[in-house]
Amino acid sequence: MKIAIPAETQAGEPRVAATPETVKKLIALGATVAVERGAGVRSGIPDADYEAVGATLAAGAAEAVADAAVVLKVRRPTPSELAAYPRGAVVVAMMDPFGQEEALRALAEAGVIGFGMELMPRITRAQTMDVLSSQANLAGYRAVIDAAAEYGRALPMMMTAAGTVPAARVFVMGAGVAGLQAIATARRLGAVVTATDVRPAAKEQVESLGAKFIAVEDEEFRQAETAGGYAKEMSKEYQAKQAALIAEHIKKQDIVITTALIPGRPAPRLVSTEMIASMRPGSVIVDLAVERGGNVEGVRPDAVTELNGVKIVGYANAPGRIAATASSLYARNLYAFVETLIDKSAKALAINWDDEIVKATALTRDGAIVHPSFQPKPAA
Repeated sequence: MKIAIPAETQAGEPRVAATPETVKKLIALGATVAVERGAGVRSGIPDADYEAVGATLAAGAAEAVADAAVVLKVRRPTPSELAAYPRGAVVVAMMDPFGQEEALRALAEAGVIGFGMELMPRITRAQTMDVLSSQANLAGYRAVIDAAAEYGRALPMMMTAAGTVPAARVFVMGAGVAGLQAIATARRLGAVVTATDVRPAAKEQVESLGAKFIAVEDEEFRQAETAGGYAKEMSKEYQAKQAALIAEHIKKQDIVITTALIPGRPAPRLVSTEMIASMRPGSVIVDLAVERGGNVEGVRPDAVTELNGVKIVGYANAPGRIAATASSLYARNLYAFVETLIDKSAKALAINWDDEIVKATALTRDGAIVHPSFQPKPAA
């Protein structure tokens, strides 16, 4: 049983799908592991470290994936990459399936068994496989670091002989995994933190981290959460009331971090140009939803723009900005998942298609798209 780790080909993606730690564990399961040369370099992992734990180095991606039973990646493979993959191979990656009918069709036509790690169900058994949480956690941390780097003042209150420096005011919009980590990081750096979210359960989580919760707490707010713990899209009336509250609050903030995403939809617009214009020059906004269109009006991917003296930071792939840590956690998520697909006594793939984790994450199989949420709609 061969497991392949090709290098990522997408521009701006420095992460890698396996580390020496997880390669060693995969080999212990009975696999041979082939790593494309240079795959881990941008995550601070030299080829020699993979060799030291027993991996074979491949000169290129085609050599790495040849005869592979499993291919582990960070991003969904492109059609040109898929051309080299053996039919029937298991491909595990963050597939970004929403709205990607053509890409999913290419996966199916390549004859691979595709698993999308971001579809992992929110159940106790799958916590160690939850890539959205592991990567969003790092994104929230990095957002605060990026904000602090762009902000021209200190974050904590400082009492000096020359006078007192007031603490920066940080406002976090969206209190999911990324938002909560942003709150915790900003608090550790000494900022005064407020936060908002449409999910009522977030209020207690925000306050437990020492931040103040800001929201219109009406009946719609109390019902605004799905059974899976995700935010629902709110009515236009609620959005207007919330926007008015936020507009007033945002005027007084030094740093704003937006993290709001709804699976399968464009990022909701939270910060308008009017709100930005109301902020003081020197303030900073970091938009973690830029890859889905952004929460902030005027944000540009992989750029720091300025409007009326307010900096708008739109770095895509925030976890990739701390690639070594992100790869370490992502590789552990992948290992935890792949381990469930392997029969340890036979040292071979043995996928249990009745397993709820497999059902939730399987996208393609036997030349077809099998996930019920992404199957092509029949013609009218």
